[in-house]
Amino acid sequence: MAESLFLPKSVSKEEIYQSLLPQLASLIKGEKDLVANLANIAAALREGFGFFWVGFYLVKGQELVLGPFQGPIACTRIAYGRGVCGTAWKEKKTQVVPNVEAFPGHIACSSASKSEIVVPAFQDSEVFLVLDVDSDVLNDFDSVDQRYLEELMRMLEKNKTS
Repeated sequence: MAESLFLPKSVSKEEIYQSLLPQLASLIKGEKDLVANLANIAAALREGFGFFWVGFYLVKGQELVLGPFQGPIACTRIAYGRGVCGTAWKEKKTQVVPNVEAFPGHIACSSASKSEIVVPAFQDSEVFLVLDVDSDVLNDFDSVDQRYLEELMRMLEKNKTS
Protein backbone atom coordinates (compact mmCIF):
# COMPACT_ATOMS: atom_id res chain seq x y z
CA MET A 1 0.00 0.00 0.00
CA ALA A 2 1.15 3.50 -0.71
CA GLU A 3 1.67 6.09 1.98
CA SER A 4 -1.80 7.47 1.42
CA LEU A 5 -5.35 6.23 1.66
CA PHE A 6 -8.15 6.40 -0.82
CA LEU A 7 -11.13 7.64 1.17
CA PRO A 8 -14.35 8.31 -0.69
CA LYS A 9 -16.06 11.60 0.14
CA SER A 10 -19.75 12.24 0.75
CA VAL A 11 -20.63 8.60 1.24
CA SER A 12 -22.05 6.58 4.10
CA LYS A 13 -20.04 5.41 7.07
CA GLU A 14 -20.41 1.84 5.82
CA GLU A 15 -18.97 2.75 2.42
CA ILE A 16 -15.96 4.37 4.09
CA TYR A 17 -15.35 1.19 6.11
CA GLN A 18 -15.76 -0.90 2.94
CA SER A 19 -13.10 1.19 1.23
CA LEU A 20 -10.77 1.47 4.22
CA LEU A 21 -10.63 -2.13 5.51
CA PRO A 22 -9.17 -3.72 2.36
CA GLN A 23 -6.51 -0.99 2.31
CA LEU A 24 -5.65 -1.72 5.95
CA ALA A 25 -5.57 -5.46 5.28
CA SER A 26 -3.07 -4.85 2.50
CA LEU A 27 -1.02 -2.55 4.72
CA ILE A 28 -0.69 -4.94 7.67
CA LYS A 29 -0.32 -8.11 5.60
CA GLY A 30 3.32 -7.38 4.82
CA GLU A 31 4.23 -5.95 8.22
CA LYS A 32 4.75 -8.13 11.29
CA ASP A 33 5.57 -5.34 13.76
CA LEU A 34 2.46 -4.87 15.90
CA VAL A 35 3.28 -1.32 17.01
CA ALA A 36 3.78 -0.19 13.41
CA ASN A 37 0.46 -1.72 12.38
CA LEU A 38 -1.41 -0.22 15.33
CA ALA A 39 0.03 3.21 14.61
CA ASN A 40 -1.05 3.13 10.97
CA ILE A 41 -4.50 1.79 11.83
CA ALA A 42 -5.09 4.52 14.42
CA ALA A 43 -4.04 7.18 11.90
CA ALA A 44 -6.22 5.69 9.15
CA LEU A 45 -9.32 5.51 11.33
CA ARG A 46 -8.90 9.06 12.53
CA GLU A 47 -8.27 10.32 9.00
CA GLY A 48 -11.17 8.33 7.57
CA PHE A 49 -13.80 9.31 10.10
CA GLY A 50 -12.50 12.36 11.96
CA PHE A 51 -12.96 10.65 15.32
CA PHE A 52 -11.91 12.67 18.37
CA TRP A 53 -9.51 9.97 19.62
CA VAL A 54 -8.41 6.59 18.23
CA GLY A 55 -5.92 4.34 19.92
CA PHE A 56 -4.91 1.02 21.34
CA TYR A 57 -4.29 -0.28 24.83
CA LEU A 58 -2.15 -3.39 25.23
CA VAL A 59 -2.62 -5.93 28.02
CA LYS A 60 0.42 -5.96 30.29
CA GLY A 61 -0.10 -7.91 33.50
CA GLN A 62 -3.30 -6.76 35.17
CA GLU A 63 -3.62 -3.47 33.34
CA LEU A 64 -4.01 -1.96 29.92
CA VAL A 65 -1.07 0.21 28.85
CA LEU A 66 -1.41 2.95 26.26
CA GLY A 67 -0.16 2.05 22.81
CA PRO A 68 -0.19 3.91 19.49
CA PHE A 69 -2.92 6.53 19.22
CA GLN A 70 -4.09 9.66 17.40
CA GLY A 71 -5.62 12.54 19.32
CA PRO A 72 -5.11 14.41 22.57
CA ILE A 73 -3.02 13.09 25.47
CA ALA A 74 -4.62 9.97 26.97
CA CYS A 75 -4.76 7.90 30.13
CA THR A 76 -1.57 5.82 30.30
CA ARG A 77 -2.79 2.85 32.35
CA ILE A 78 -6.23 1.34 32.93
CA ALA A 79 -6.93 -1.39 35.48
CA TYR A 80 -8.67 -4.66 34.58
CA GLY A 81 -12.43 -4.12 34.66
CA ARG A 82 -12.23 -0.31 35.01
CA GLY A 83 -13.85 2.09 32.60
CA VAL A 84 -15.05 1.17 29.14
CA CYS A 85 -11.67 -0.28 28.06
CA GLY A 86 -11.21 -2.37 31.19
CA THR A 87 -14.80 -3.60 30.91
CA ALA A 88 -14.28 -4.70 27.28
CA TRP A 89 -11.21 -6.63 28.45
CA LYS A 90 -12.99 -8.23 31.42
CA GLU A 91 -16.17 -9.13 29.51
CA LYS A 92 -14.25 -10.09 26.35
CA LYS A 93 -16.72 -8.23 24.16
CA THR A 94 -17.21 -4.96 22.35
CA GLN A 95 -18.61 -2.07 24.36
CA VAL A 96 -20.69 0.55 22.53
CA VAL A 97 -21.37 3.51 24.80
CA PRO A 98 -23.74 6.20 23.45
CA ASN A 99 -23.09 8.54 26.39
CA VAL A 100 -19.91 8.05 28.43
CA GLU A 101 -21.35 10.04 31.34
CA ALA A 102 -23.98 7.30 31.79
CA PHE A 103 -21.40 4.46 31.85
CA PRO A 104 -20.77 3.29 35.43
CA GLY A 105 -17.11 3.84 36.33
CA HIS A 106 -16.25 5.72 33.13
CA ILE A 107 -12.69 7.07 33.20
CA ALA A 108 -12.69 10.62 31.87
CA CYS A 109 -9.34 10.94 30.11
CA SER A 110 -10.85 13.92 28.29
CA SER A 111 -13.98 15.88 29.15
CA ALA A 112 -14.54 16.37 25.40
CA SER A 113 -15.29 12.66 24.90
CA LYS A 114 -19.05 12.04 24.65
CA SER A 115 -19.41 8.51 23.18
CA GLU A 116 -17.10 5.56 22.80
CA ILE A 117 -16.61 2.13 21.28
CA VAL A 118 -14.02 -0.36 22.54
CA VAL A 119 -13.24 -3.57 20.65
CA PRO A 120 -11.01 -6.34 22.03
CA ALA A 121 -8.57 -8.51 20.05
CA PHE A 122 -7.76 -12.06 21.11
CA GLN A 123 -4.82 -14.44 21.11
CA ASP A 124 -5.34 -17.95 22.47
CA SER A 125 -8.86 -16.91 23.60
CA GLU A 126 -7.48 -14.11 25.78
CA VAL A 127 -7.65 -10.37 25.15
CA PHE A 128 -4.20 -9.02 24.24
CA LEU A 129 -5.23 -5.49 23.24
CA VAL A 130 -8.25 -3.24 22.78
CA LEU A 131 -9.09 -0.62 20.19
CA ASP A 132 -10.60 2.47 21.80
CA VAL A 133 -12.42 5.06 19.68
CA ASP A 134 -13.89 8.18 21.24
CA SER A 135 -16.17 10.79 19.70
CA ASP A 136 -16.95 14.29 20.85
CA VAL A 137 -20.54 13.66 19.68
CA LEU A 138 -23.16 11.76 21.68
CA ASN A 139 -24.38 8.44 20.25
CA ASP A 140 -21.83 8.46 17.43
CA PHE A 141 -21.28 4.68 17.25
CA ASP A 142 -23.65 1.98 16.08
CA SER A 143 -23.83 -1.56 14.72
CA VAL A 144 -22.01 -0.50 11.54
CA ASP A 145 -18.99 0.65 13.55
CA GLN A 146 -19.13 -2.48 15.68
CA ARG A 147 -19.29 -4.80 12.67
CA TYR A 148 -16.38 -3.26 10.79
CA LEU A 149 -14.15 -2.53 13.79
CA GLU A 150 -14.59 -6.13 14.95
CA GLU A 151 -13.65 -7.26 11.43
CA LEU A 152 -10.56 -5.05 11.64
CA MET A 153 -9.55 -6.63 14.94
CA ARG A 154 -9.95 -10.14 13.48
CA MET A 155 -7.52 -9.07 10.72
CA LEU A 156 -5.04 -7.97 13.38
CA GLU A 157 -5.41 -11.27 15.22
CA LYS A 158 -4.72 -13.27 12.04
CA ASN A 159 -1.73 -11.11 11.16
CA LYS A 160 -0.28 -11.51 14.66
CA THR A 161 -0.52 -15.31 14.54
CA SER A 162 0.45 -15.90 10.92
